[in-house]
Amino acid sequence: MTDADTDRDPEFDAVRRDGVLRIRRPNAEWLSTGWNGGRRVADHAYNISVPEGWDHTDLETYVDDRLERAGFETPASETAGPALLTGVDIADARGARRGPVTAYATAGMSNPAALPVEPAPAESDGDGIEAGESELEPGRGTVNVVVGTTRALAPGALANLIAVAAEAKAATLLAETGFPGTTTDAVVVGHDPDGPQTAFSGSGTEVGAATRACVRDAVRASLRAHYAAADAELPESVADATYGVSTAERADVFRPPLEDGSAEPDS
Repeated sequence: MTDADTDRDPEFDAVRRDGVLRIRRPNAEWLSTGWNGGRRVADHAYNISVPEGWDHTDLETYVDDRLERAGFETPASETAGPALLTGVDIADARGARRGPVTAYATAGMSNPAALPVEPAPAESDGDGIEAGESELEPGRGTVNVVVGTTRALAPGALANLIAVAAEAKAATLLAETGFPGTTTDAVVVGHDPDGPQTAFSGSGTEVGAATRACVRDAVRASLRAHYAAADAELPESVADATYGVSTAERADVFRPPLEDGSAEPDS
């Protein structure tokens, strides 16, 4: 897909304007991991590009101002849709659709979050920054994903769709970049409460399988568009990245105890 290749999705229609991607589905219910996350019913979800050096902390006021500047109606707080923030140019956003699912993504890797499976001792790790330093700095990169389905998902199925989308994002990023994500990634999933009732959204279901395909293809396309536009290369390690973390700490592993008086079952 090139910058000239544009399309509209009739189910979860999106438009880009002044650094804001607005995704529309009337009366959709959304579940977001973003700064104003949780569940809410709203007509729109947003992905907003922030400039380099962005350091706002009053996020609600900032988002309202950006939506107003872009010519989008600013809803009351109780009806406002979820909004994600990213350091990636909204021109690099890409969408993908399959069956009852549409996904939109923006992807940049200036702040990768590495997770070594065989971490070195903590005292020898000098590549990363302390966890938390970039918690409120989405301008450093970010992989944001918004997924919508025309199905009416059961409460657990909507929550599970976040896990399905995050898994697909991580698998795609590992294949494309060697990292499972960044320090500021976020996911929004939405469904139509008036659509066909669907009890499950796991990877083996129609909704789950379509979500995996859409997230993979949207993230991959956005990542490639972003680095083509920036005329830059993906970082090969946390040390090569502008920002990033590597979780080299080891956790204490333990076996949950049996209740007093119970016997260990035969293995």
